[in-house]
Amino acid sequence: MSAPEIIKKLVTRFDEFKDDYLKSSYKELQVCDEFINPMFEALGWDVHNKEGFSGKHQEVTQQYSLKIGGTTKAPDYAFKIGAGKPIFFVEAKKPSVDLKKDPKPAHQLRVYAWSSKLDISVLTDFQEFAIYDTRVRYHKDDPPSTARPFYTTYDKYIDRWDEIENILGRKNIPKNSIEKFLKKPPKHGAEPVDKVFLDTIELWRDNLAHNIFLYNNHLSVTDLNMVVQKTIDRILFLRICEDRGIEPEAQLQSFTNGNDTYSRLLELFQTADDRYNSGLFHFTGKGSDELTPSLKISDKYLKDIINALYYPESPYDFNALPADILGQVYEQFLGKVIRVTSKDGRKMKRPKVEEKPEVRKAGGVYYTPTYIVDYIVENTIGKLVENKNPGEISKLKILDPACGSGSFLLGAFQYLTDWHLNWYTSNNPENMLKKKNSPIEKTRKDSWKLTTWKKKEILTNNIFGVDIDSQAVEVTKLNLLLKVLEGETTRGGDHRRLLPNLAGNIKCGNSLIEWDYFDGKTQEMDDVRKINPFDWNMEFPEIIKWSKGALPPSSRGEDLTKSNQGGLRQLAEGFGFDAVIGNPPYVRIQTLKKWQPLSVDYYKENYKSAGKGNYDIYVIFAERGLDLLNQEGKLGYILPHKFFNSQYGESIRRVISNGNHLHKVIHFGDEQVFHGATTYTCLMFLDKKTSKHLEFTKVNSLSAWLEDDVCESGKINADKITSSEWNFVVGKNADLFEKLNGMPVKLGDIAKIFVGLQTSADKVYILNATSGNTGKNYMLYSQQTEKTYTFNKNFIFPIVSGMDVRR
Repeated sequence: MSAPEIIKKLVTRFDEFKDDYLKSSYKELQVCDEFINPMFEALGWDVHNKEGFSGKHQEVTQQYSLKIGGTTKAPDYAFKIGAGKPIFFVEAKKPSVDLKKDPKPAHQLRVYAWSSKLDISVLTDFQEFAIYDTRVRYHKDDPPSTARPFYTTYDKYIDRWDEIENILGRKNIPKNSIEKFLKKPPKHGAEPVDKVFLDTIELWRDNLAHNIFLYNNHLSVTDLNMVVQKTIDRILFLRICEDRGIEPEAQLQSFTNGNDTYSRLLELFQTADDRYNSGLFHFTGKGSDELTPSLKISDKYLKDIINALYYPESPYDFNALPADILGQVYEQFLGKVIRVTSKDGRKMKRPKVEEKPEVRKAGGVYYTPTYIVDYIVENTIGKLVENKNPGEISKLKILDPACGSGSFLLGAFQYLTDWHLNWYTSNNPENMLKKKNSPIEKTRKDSWKLTTWKKKEILTNNIFGVDIDSQAVEVTKLNLLLKVLEGETTRGGDHRRLLPNLAGNIKCGNSLIEWDYFDGKTQEMDDVRKINPFDWNMEFPEIIKWSKGALPPSSRGEDLTKSNQGGLRQLAEGFGFDAVIGNPPYVRIQTLKKWQPLSVDYYKENYKSAGKGNYDIYVIFAERGLDLLNQEGKLGYILPHKFFNSQYGESIRRVISNGNHLHKVIHFGDEQVFHGATTYTCLMFLDKKTSKHLEFTKVNSLSAWLEDDVCESGKINADKITSSEWNFVVGKNADLFEKLNGMPVKLGDIAKIFVGLQTSADKVYILNATSGNTGKNYMLYSQQTEKTYTFNKNFIFPIVSGMDVRR
């Protein structure tokens, strides 16, 4: 296909008046209007939003007015399809800038696009046109040619138009044009921003743990973990605020000059306490932080951390780092903990960072993908907001009972802020703007956004979370507060008390165990810390209230395990959460017995789902989630579908089916949602009130489901859902399944199927080892036992894991 006429005209015009365009007086805004906009319109993009889409659905967002302190804080254009994240950025420069030789424009684009986790982005002044592979991390000595797989000049546009359109044409993007362009691995190697950032903050934690313990060895292990976490969170929060224009530019960097770095940082933290009121900086009043101000930390480690956050050492643009990426990093970060150990019986103790036992047993931490979070939010909160107004929405209470780093709460908050903005802009926004406390305001780009106070109100009214890990609670707060600050700058207005204190919303405790756990037991401090009981009545008194007819928490007896009518967790009428969402932990009871054995007995006594055999803790979270819902409430979880057919799943199947709670299931079969894991999952949606039928979807291809392609879907009447195994079949095979299911004799009637290979015996058979070859034998040094073993080669085999096995 030949180049369009408009491209030929643009090339001719640029060539004719080239000397004028190359003058420094010819501005970036002019080249955008006269050349770059028409060029991308020729590629099929709706640059000027002629279709009239709302903000988040606009194909092209022009951002060149976004300047803070004289520095560009975002590329000039973001290109996307639908309401998803950008597909690529375009950074525009005036033609007097030499893009082939000057490294700064390439650096600016690559840092922002890499931090945004985009595959490619474009740098152009129309005279030159370069596509960068932004999977490749920027390094300070990179020349402009690094990670630049495509470069051309304006005089070759006509000849190379097909190449440009095949990569960036609007109609070709859905056909995987970018993936085809990047078909080979990057020459310099891809380093994803989440992995690099995780490595960075893990190094900070390790260094701070050693340094703080060296100078403050009176600290308990709990306090050591807390002060290290708080120090990292505070520095990171303020640095992100700098890149968003809320804090003065390079403010933290100034602390790398001179001595007594920590004492000077404390003064900044105390100023931030007054400014943000977030709980992250809390040095006065009830529950204030009296521990971190007394710490001694050496200058070197703090200066190393701060310098790693600034150019030229830093590869990050924190204004571009998506909230879900930060959440993914922190989720992995929270999978490890600082221990204090002594080696070989020596008296000298030292801190050591290691995986938590439950994480080690589970094979790692796996962050819930954003598309799963969005789907669950849409099918729970999305249903609850239908046909409501902002006043009614303000009463909704949304809970994640195992919130981790806060990914589901971030998704819920984003959904509600989008809903409010859409509602206000669709209902006479200009008139809304005249109100004294307008919930919306105009941006510099003449579009609309929610005011900070409105976002704060949504957050404190609607979003609630609980986690057993105090560090996770602090990270969730941090991520939510950063979400509130998205799009905020210092322009106009008093920013004192800018953020809400989330102490009443995000709380630390064991969602499954209340204080009655200690009835008849001595409350040893270590046991209290480990169990971390949570009193729902006391912590959320306006939301949770057990009915007067319920048995008191200290009661015991057959009624608690046989029937929930009038039992321990019966909510009073009108109380309860409107939505419970999340990804509950997957912990086998065998694992729990090793590090929290007494809780196993508690679950047996208090939860009907802790029934037969060796159950998994996620089934208890399903029951607890139902308990916490009000009569109109909805639950949405991602969890393993093993309980559909396992013996231990019979109890939770009975809880769900007896109340006809099962509303919707997305069954992923053997498709893997969690990257790098072998976990067979489903999305389960429960209604507190009776559901007449189940909406069931069987996903045979995850990629097809993501593109809304046809899957096997259908409805199953509630009366067919019992405590028996859930073998749901819809579509063309449903009639055959019903016929086979009606047969009088089944395999289970004539054969006993015993359990197969026990993966719980991994410790016996799998060595985490380094080896040496000595003829017929392997000499294996085990890193776990720190001993050397001799094995005959005939008895050593490679590991075959679930990831290696398919249908």
